[in-house]
Amino acid sequence: MWGRDGPAGKGQPRNMLSGKRILLIVTGGIAAYKTPDLVRRLKERGAQVRCVLTAGGAQFVTPLALGAVTGDKVYQDLFDLTDEQEMGHIQLSRDADVILVAPASADVLAKMAGGLATDLATTALLATDKPVIVAPAMNVRMWQHAATQANLDTLKSRGVTVIGPDEGDMACGEFGPGRMSEPLDIAQALIDFFHGGRPLAGKHALVTSGPTHEPIDPVRYIANRSSGKQGHAIAAALAALGARVTLVTGPVTLKDPVGVATVHVETARDMLAACQEALPADIAVCAAAVADWRTADLAAEKMKKDGKSLPALALAENPDILATLAAPGKSRPALVVGFAAETENVVGHAQAKLARKGCDWICANDVSPETGTFGGDMNRVHLVTGAGVEDWPPQTKAQVGQRLAQRIADHVTASAATTDTTAE
Repeated sequence: MWGRDGPAGKGQPRNMLSGKRILLIVTGGIAAYKTPDLVRRLKERGAQVRCVLTAGGAQFVTPLALGAVTGDKVYQDLFDLTDEQEMGHIQLSRDADVILVAPASADVLAKMAGGLATDLATTALLATDKPVIVAPAMNVRMWQHAATQANLDTLKSRGVTVIGPDEGDMACGEFGPGRMSEPLDIAQALIDFFHGGRPLAGKHALVTSGPTHEPIDPVRYIANRSSGKQGHAIAAALAALGARVTLVTGPVTLKDPVGVATVHVETARDMLAACQEALPADIAVCAAAVADWRTADLAAEKMKKDGKSLPALALAENPDILATLAAPGKSRPALVVGFAAETENVVGHAQAKLARKGCDWICANDVSPETGTFGGDMNRVHLVTGAGVEDWPPQTKAQVGQRLAQRIADHVTASAATTDTTAE
C-alpha cells in the first residue's frame, strides 16, 4: 500500500496533489539530505510518495528517515526476492502517476540517456510508461560539461521534464548552476505539471516523422536521408506539455518516444492511411520527409541486370499527406503545421508551399548537404505563418521540438481565450 496522505501544512496549498502517486528516486549527492523535507512538502499537498533509494543516495540519507516520512517501505535492492514478490520493479515503476528523480546526479542522467539498467532505480526508469521528472544536482563543472548537456537534450527529446537546477554556493565551495531546486519549488513544479504546466492536456496531436520507403522490387526502394530526429523530438515535446500524441513514423532507427502512441509504417500511402485512422486530432505536425513519387509498377521479383539495357522506371505521384490533412472539412485539425525541406530559396519556397497546401504554418529548413541537417542533431528553422516569418537561431532538434511545442501551446491557449471571450 502507498503511504497515507500527509496533512496540509499551515498556509500551504491544500490537496493540489491529492491522490497523485509519486515514485521518488533518490540518487547520490549531498542534495539528498533535502529529500525528507521534499517528501513532507509533497504530502502536505496531498500526494502519496514511495521512495527508491540508490546506494549513492544511501550515503547521504537513510532508508529509516525516508520510510518514516513516507509511511511506506523504501526500496533499494533490485535482487531482493521479497521485494520482487511483493512489488516487482516493473510494477513499482508503473504503479505511480509520475516518477520524480531528486536529486538527479550526472551519473543517473547519463544512464537514463543511454538506456542502462544497472540497479533498481535505473531499471524502474527504463521499465516505466509514466512521465518522468528530474531535478538535477551536481557540481557546476559537471553540469556545464558537454556530455551532461547532451544527455539532457536526449532526455528532453524523449519527453522527460527537467526542474532546475538553481544557481548558488556548492558544497564543494564553487558557485554556479547545479544546486538542486528547493523542495517548495519542486513541489510547485509538480503542481504545475499536473495542473497549470500542461497546457495541451486534453488535446490530441498527430505527428509524422522520418522518411518513407517506396519499393521498386522486393529488394530495392526509393528513399531519402531523413533520420526522424526532428519529428520524434516534436512528438516528445508535445507529450511533455500534456498532449495525447500519435506519432506516425516511417522507417527509422530511433526509439519510440516515451508516453507517445507510435505507429510504424513504410510507404507514403501507409502513412496517409495511418494518419486518417488517427483522426480526429486537434493538432497535426507533418514533419515526415514523404517521398513525392513511387514506382508505377512494383516488380514482383528482384530486377536483374542483363548487361544489355537499363530498366525503365515509371513513376507515379504519391498522395499529399499535408494537403489532405489541411483540406477543409470536419476532420481537419484546428492547427496544421507542415515542414519544407529545401536546398535553396528556403523561405520563398516555404511561403509558396503554405499557400498551396492550405496549412496554417510551415517550418522551413535548409537540408543542403553542407548543413548536416539530414541525419544530424542540429537544425535551423524559419517559422512561416500568415502573419510573417520567424527566423529561429540554430538549435538542437530537441530544442526546436520544445520551441515549436510551446509555440503551439501558446496558440492553442490564445485561441481558447478568444473563443471564450466571443462566447461571452
